Amino acid sequence: MTIFSQKHWTKLDHGGVIAFITSKGTMDKKNSEVRKYIAQRAELLGAIRLPNNTFTKNAGTKVTSDILFLKKRENMTDIMPDWVYLDTDKNGITMNKYFVDNPDMVLGTMQMESTQFGRPDSTCKPYEGIELKNLLDEAKEKITGEITEYEIGDIEEREETMLPADPSVKNFSYTIIDGKVYFRENSVMAEQDLPITTISRIKGMIELRDCVRDLIDLQTEDYPEENIKVAQAKLNRMYDNYVKKYGIINSRGNRLAFEADSSYYLLCSLEVMDSEGRFVRKADMFSKRTIKAYKEITSVDTANEALIVSLSEKASVDLEYMSKLTNKTQEELVKELDGIIYKLPMENNKYVTSDEYLSGNIREKLKMAEASVGMHPEFATNIEALKQVMPKDLTANEIGIKLGATWIPTEIIDNFMYELLETPNHAQWNMKVKFSEYNSQWYITSKNYDYSNVKANKTYGTNRVNAYEIIEKTLNLKDVKIFDTETNADGNKVRVFNAKETAIAQAKQDQIKQAFEDWIFNDVERRERLVRLYNDRFNSIRPREYDGSHLNFVGMNPEIKLRTHQQNAIAHILYGRNTLLAHEVGAGKTFEMVARCYGE
Repeated sequence: MTIFSQKHWTKLDHGGVIAFITSKGTMDKKNSEVRKYIAQRAELLGAIRLPNNTFTKNAGTKVTSDILFLKKRENMTDIMPDWVYLDTDKNGITMNKYFVDNPDMVLGTMQMESTQFGRPDSTCKPYEGIELKNLLDEAKEKITGEITEYEIGDIEEREETMLPADPSVKNFSYTIIDGKVYFRENSVMAEQDLPITTISRIKGMIELRDCVRDLIDLQTEDYPEENIKVAQAKLNRMYDNYVKKYGIINSRGNRLAFEADSSYYLLCSLEVMDSEGRFVRKADMFSKRTIKAYKEITSVDTANEALIVSLSEKASVDLEYMSKLTNKTQEELVKELDGIIYKLPMENNKYVTSDEYLSGNIREKLKMAEASVGMHPEFATNIEALKQVMPKDLTANEIGIKLGATWIPTEIIDNFMYELLETPNHAQWNMKVKFSEYNSQWYITSKNYDYSNVKANKTYGTNRVNAYEIIEKTLNLKDVKIFDTETNADGNKVRVFNAKETAIAQAKQDQIKQAFEDWIFNDVERRERLVRLYNDRFNSIRPREYDGSHLNFVGMNPEIKLRTHQQNAIAHILYGRNTLLAHEVGAGKTFEMVARCYGE
């Protein structure tokens, strides 16, 4: 709630007045929680509703806004004034009861109109011919209230309620100092001047919060079971006593008292609630271990076990770390893990797992390995492994090429155009197919140069558009359309779609497309060149298969058992860095995302 933040409120003295401008939603929203929050802490001195054009010049939008004048209370109250609720005016428009009771504070006419989303909503239309300044001056005179003058002693006393932040207190948290409740916000802690009942609720939840944190620490650090049981018994006792006095933690009263604390929702998790917000039972933390403790592995017997630990702890093949675990040299480890890990060419003794190395662009990796094998014979193993997983080349029958594919060399399109239209040799010097890498656009130079070519103008073209122009359109994946220029009734020239000529031109376009498909692979040398080019460019990727069986989810509730596909998906997120969890509903995407975030 930005308009009424705790930061601004704590800086205001008791009896101090604050004024702010807000949209009418603050006063007119059906949900009254915001108004109740304000009313507990402040007295409404008055409000002025502004017409929807007030800020048009500054903000460029029409919105009905209110000016609210509030006076900070000495103590919070649970008695709600009338302005917290809504009412209906004589015209049947629902709005805040304050404005229904004080229509003279509405500086315009309230009307219903359709919003941009098609829903009816109320708005304040300005009065015609009346200056807003004059209306505002009159309305301000009706705002009643006074500001209490503080003496120097009062100011000094208030300054004593602010303390430098204690580093041991988490930011945005309550704490108790000398029996008084303080709230830490960044670098200071402010004493809370709240009703006695609210202070009591906060003190009780501070004790609960600290007890929960202690229990979490005991489980995280893997303390013996008897220590856990003692802490759980204490938590049960404290929780039961609190609930007897103030109700469940998820109740409205406790939420209003403690929700500013950053640990409030941790405490809410102590209670299992149903979909209707009703209490069902205590959470498992009261009776079970809910956190998997971290257990450091200091030694293993085999190189394979060391690899699993390295992937789990370091998320990489760390030979130095693995050597310490096994008391084996790095050379011994590499030998034992032959075919399981691979050394990267042109890297400084860096190794990766086979699932990482034997995936991705296999052809590029093969080129790098072949370039390095002369000086480093060990890369012969890499070459053999990469050849084994190389994607199988597609044949010409498996490759579909359309006129306009951007990977086709321009000279091949030139040849097609010249052969199809029998372009004269002298014209070929001027008529070339070009392709721009910057905007992926094709164009043909001097399209009208070969003006006397029958095939260009009749066989594959029309008297309105020649074949060169049609080929250019086709290369850019556009349909040919013919327009006529006519003069309308106002004397202006306009373009009019010519359906008949367009149909003729598009029929020629279809002939050219079919001719290209018949031509492209009918030459052996051209076919072999294009098949090789296609496979090298588009058929070199081998998807990686991720294995998450080695992952160790420290801090996870031991009751949660992730399935194999979930572990693999988490490994995909960790190592792939760009992952779509395209599981069906109920497959466990939420657990996957939580486990990944927790392991960050």
